[in-house]
Amino acid sequence: MVYILGGWQSDFKRNWAREGLEIGDGFAEAMHGGLDAVGMAPGEVEVGHVGNFVGDLFSGQGQLGGFFAMAEPTFDGLPTSRHEAACASGSIALLAAMADIESGRYGTAAVLGLEMMRNVPGETGAAYLGAAAWVGHEYQGARYVWPRAFSELTDEYDRRYGIDEAHLRRISQINFANARLNPNAQTRDYVFNDASFSADDEANPVIEGRVRKSDCGQVTDGAAMVVLASAERAADYARRRGVPLESLPRIKGWGHRSGPISYQRKVEASAGAPYVFPQVKRAIDEARARAGLSLDGIDAVETHDCFAMTEYMAIDHLGLTAPGESWKAIEAGDIEIGGRLPINPSGGLIGCGHPVGATGVRMALDAFRQTTGTAGGGQVEGARNVQTLNIGGSTTTTVSLVIGRD
Repeated sequence: MVYILGGWQSDFKRNWAREGLEIGDGFAEAMHGGLDAVGMAPGEVEVGHVGNFVGDLFSGQGQLGGFFAMAEPTFDGLPTSRHEAACASGSIALLAAMADIESGRYGTAAVLGLEMMRNVPGETGAAYLGAAAWVGHEYQGARYVWPRAFSELTDEYDRRYGIDEAHLRRISQINFANARLNPNAQTRDYVFNDASFSADDEANPVIEGRVRKSDCGQVTDGAAMVVLASAERAADYARRRGVPLESLPRIKGWGHRSGPISYQRKVEASAGAPYVFPQVKRAIDEARARAGLSLDGIDAVETHDCFAMTEYMAIDHLGLTAPGESWKAIEAGDIEIGGRLPINPSGGLIGCGHPVGATGVRMALDAFRQTTGTAGGGQVEGARNVQTLNIGGSTTTTVSLVIGRD
């Protein structure tokens, strides 16, 4: 068993470069913030894992595991590693830390995800992020690679099932509303009107193809950190704090699947199948199976909504509706806080923000908060089990976790 003892998230509204900060400064702040939040001394951490996608490009900085010892002298000699899987980098770091603990190699792990993305012009940043596509083969004429990719996914859903883009705008509207309840959300102070979620080319301009401004996740500087522990170390931690072990959430189940880097290869492979992305479906179902839960046992979801279309896809792959019928859950209010299965009460990538390497860790932290009743204004009443769905590239890497209390 692997428990989550707690963690910390930076304010995703901040622009580190404007504050005169470097990526190492963001790392140090997250690491110390996480340890303080959990109430652990650095000497109690036995291994460190960091999730990051493109620090090498945005900051010219690789070898990020070396920032543990830079930020805290006690960590000189700590075994560390960096993990990359595009937008799923943070979740891959979590899986690696889980494996360390489950193998008995270490009893505690600090897992930190981060990305610095607002220090370059928008088009430059978009080109850097395009490294997760099949470079030199896909989207050659696109100004913005990932809006183009998920515009093509909208086309694919339209061909297979039909789609009303008003439902995509509604997903964004819900996530921006949820973000207003989150004190760390990048968009918590954004102001919108009805035209902001319309087909008005001035109020909601087209970015690429069928993707409009309101459909897009945010370009964000940010970091998140959690501490994982074995059952033995978690029991000791709980005992020292006078709380029952059962009050601490654990990672009950996980799913991890990958596909070819080519979007087109994935879509062609699923032709005639019920789901557009079968590997996404497998990861979701395997996480629940390992947790011993069905959809009815999940109280909330933190899902990947790099674009509204990504969440639209996630809704049917999560099993909330039949394939191609995600619109039914949107119209019924099922995905809203108070609905059948609240999705992204944090605001998600659209509302909360998307510092790429941090997103998987941030999702796990929000699951911790939900299941410990500490999610503030975005709390889902009675939440005991939360599922995450973190996607890298065009579903090239998919990781899903089920986090909950016994």
